[in-house]
Amino acid sequence: MKQIVTSLLILLVVFQLSAQNKIVVFQTDFGLKDGAVSAMKGVACSVSPDLKLFDLTHEIPAYNVWEAAYRLVQTATYWPAGTVFVSVVDPGVGTDRKSVVLKTNSGHFFVTPDNGTLTLVAESLGIAEIREIDEAVNRRQNSEKSYTFHGRDVYAYTAARLAAGAITFEQVGKELPKEVVSIPYQKAVLEGKKLKGNISILDIQYGNVWTNIPAELVKQLNPQYGDLMHVVIYHDKIRVYEGNAPYSQTFGAVAKGKPLSYLNSLMQLSLALNQGSFAKLYKIESGNNWNVEVTITPKK
Repeated sequence: MKQIVTSLLILLVVFQLSAQNKIVVFQTDFGLKDGAVSAMKGVACSVSPDLKLFDLTHEIPAYNVWEAAYRLVQTATYWPAGTVFVSVVDPGVGTDRKSVVLKTNSGHFFVTPDNGTLTLVAESLGIAEIREIDEAVNRRQNSEKSYTFHGRDVYAYTAARLAAGAITFEQVGKELPKEVVSIPYQKAVLEGKKLKGNISILDIQYGNVWTNIPAELVKQLNPQYGDLMHVVIYHDKIRVYEGNAPYSQTFGAVAKGKPLSYLNSLMQLSLALNQGSFAKLYKIESGNNWNVEVTITPKK
């Protein structure tokens, strides 16, 4: 019996410390041209110099909440449970949107405005609990008259306190219903012989087009390398591209400048030009209003 109690106590301590692994990961649309990101990290270090601070990205296009949502879900699971993410893409700063901390079923924490940023992590990782930040307690001292830099005064400060163990998750603020502001988008589905999905993001450096259609759905159609994928792309329900791209294992499977379809590093269906930019050539972008339909024609 004593051994069981001891084990339970150890598990309890581990659970309590899961929000206190001292890792904070920052994401913003601020860029690095000025001191905004440095100010946020300075606030975090002032809470605890023992924190380990990392950057996800600060190159989210200005006000692009969808891309912020995607970059979080793209990255989060590669970090250990207990990691605290700060995401500040906040076109509604100073308005009545809620400032929250979401704890996922995977044990990760996300400190952000509830403005759609949490759409994908909530779906993918699940909602364990959400709390609204109590700014009477969790706000940088003497910052009450600042209304336009909550990233520094509220989010970085709260995230640092949580990661450092200065507060528990319960001390963030009152518990909220397990729901978040969600951005609508086309979920990946297989309808008959047609794959439907969303163009979630661009592989910006190379101009590849990444969809949210997972390998599991693609494999249900049993494509073979070399089969043609007939692709139709829509923006706001208007067709903007139609063409064929052979299903390929590597970029070199097609000639330079030719299109191909493939599974990207996240095992999702994607489009590319070998040593070229598919997105630039065909003027394709990404977002919740960019969709794709794919059918397969076996090679002859």
